[in-house]
Amino acid sequence: MPYTADPVLPAGTLSDAPQPVLHTGDGLLLRPWRAEDAPAVYAVFQDPVMHQWHIRSADSEEEVAGWIEAWRQGWAGERDLQWAVVGSDSGSDSGVLLGRVALRNVRLGDGVAEVAYWTTKAARGRGVAPRATTALTRWALDEIGFHRLELSHATANEASCRVATKAGFTLEGTRRSAALHQDGWHDMHLHARVQGD
Repeated sequence: MPYTADPVLPAGTLSDAPQPVLHTGDGLLLRPWRAEDAPAVYAVFQDPVMHQWHIRSADSEEEVAGWIEAWRQGWAGERDLQWAVVGSDSGSDSGVLLGRVALRNVRLGDGVAEVAYWTTKAARGRGVAPRATTALTRWALDEIGFHRLELSHATANEASCRVATKAGFTLEGTRRSAALHQDGWHDMHLHARVQGD
């Protein structure tokens, strides 16, 4: 049965080229993950704040090494695209892991993906998440041609709501009791950016 509309982005749009390094233009670099990032990611996941808003925990650096390998393979599958956020200037943050941004649940044919992010404890309050999210969003919408990017967070996570707003994502509504965290079910805000915003 034929489709009535062409795919927004054909298969191979991403995987036919290497995963790019993206610059924010203000001291941050988004780069593919490396095996040697495992100790830093493991340390991030020992932070209680990560346990509050993320459903994953890390028991060992070896476990995290497996995550990183999966993140690295995600580019070829065009479904889960992950970048490490590091300092790019010559200051004290140069090369230091500050966070992660991702496009998850990518549906190339629909031109839709879900934006996700986290930051290290040391990077919080420094604008890392909105700057990295803005750079990723600009690349996805303007360079690649995605039509719509969605971003969800627990309504109780006010910091994440500020990131979404600063990165230009419009609040579209609340999905009731939509995500299970360690303390129970949470209502989730749904934000989005579309072509032309």
